[in-house]
Amino acid sequence: MLSIARRESGWKIAGKFLLATLGAAALAAWSPRSRAEPYLAVQQGFACAQCHVNPTGSGLRNAVGNAIAQGVIPARQLSTGDAAWTGVINSFIAAGGDLRAEASWSNGGGASAHSALSVEQARVYLGFTVVPERLALYIDEQVAPDTAINREAWGMVRFGSELWYLRAGRMVLPYGLRLQDQSAFIRQVTGINMDTPDNAVELGYRSGPWDAQFALSNGTAGGLQGSNGKQYTAQLVHIRERWRLGVSGNLNDNAGQRSRAAGLYAGVRTGPVAWLAETDFVAVQPGTSPTQHLAAALLEANWHALPGGNLKFTAEWLDPDRRRSADLQTRYSIVGEYTPIQYLQLRLGARTQGAQGTSQRNLNQAFLQLHVYF
Repeated sequence: MLSIARRESGWKIAGKFLLATLGAAALAAWSPRSRAEPYLAVQQGFACAQCHVNPTGSGLRNAVGNAIAQGVIPARQLSTGDAAWTGVINSFIAAGGDLRAEASWSNGGGASAHSALSVEQARVYLGFTVVPERLALYIDEQVAPDTAINREAWGMVRFGSELWYLRAGRMVLPYGLRLQDQSAFIRQVTGINMDTPDNAVELGYRSGPWDAQFALSNGTAGGLQGSNGKQYTAQLVHIRERWRLGVSGNLNDNAGQRSRAAGLYAGVRTGPVAWLAETDFVAVQPGTSPTQHLAAALLEANWHALPGGNLKFTAEWLDPDRRRSADLQTRYSIVGEYTPIQYLQLRLGARTQGAQGTSQRNLNQAFLQLHVYF
């Protein structure tokens, strides 16, 4: 009975956090405006496409994104004279990249203590503007660690006074918050994250505060196409200066692993703190196995503590089987991020993870990361 009560208490807390975030969004109109860390779109009231070539965010930065990366994010902007980086090689080609190298330590999870020095990832971005404001080609290639992996490769055409776009190729599907941490419960339980791009066709629309996408994909996370069944993904976001609210849905009718997911997410800026919240409910049927019902939630606070600095607090909940009791998993993280100069970020973080009824999932982690991006 005690474990069941704890499980119910955990989800009760998660629900309260989400409701508090939505309530804050509704009240944000009278929150005082103050300078906040702008690398999260919610802190500036931006849509993803205002800083990125990719209409749903991440990857290659456009002129606005590079201007913010140089003049707003860092504690200090080093002068480079007339040779400031803009990403533009010529009128038709732009380039960018990301490198994350880190020292990490972990203990628990049924294994002995482990430490490592590694390259978490190195990615190169290329954008080709074939017809200005109309026709484009985009490539996102991961070159490390290990072998090269194509993350995204798509072509896009804009039409209808540029309110609509259609793109096709390999891409990350439009669902939920685009978090940097791909191991987050909400990104793992849905199976949609930047590590699982798929071959797809996507129709998008953006006008005023509204941003919407619908994608038809193979449903194999970039793997071989199945003989039948496709995946359908959609999201609708309403964006205001101080808050945003979005809803996502996914139906994978691929015979190998049928699933359906629904999510609600929000963001709000309250003074120097930017809040993010998401809740997802997923039903998965692997092959002929019984359907498994899962749920996950996240609450994150980003505090602009000092120029160039951000302090991130994250709380996560995962219910791996909603029909069972006493199996709630939790994870809490704190990460300090400091950008001393443009395009250079230092990150120091710690995380603790636990699960009801077992010590095998208890895990403590820490890391120190160097992030270079351009």
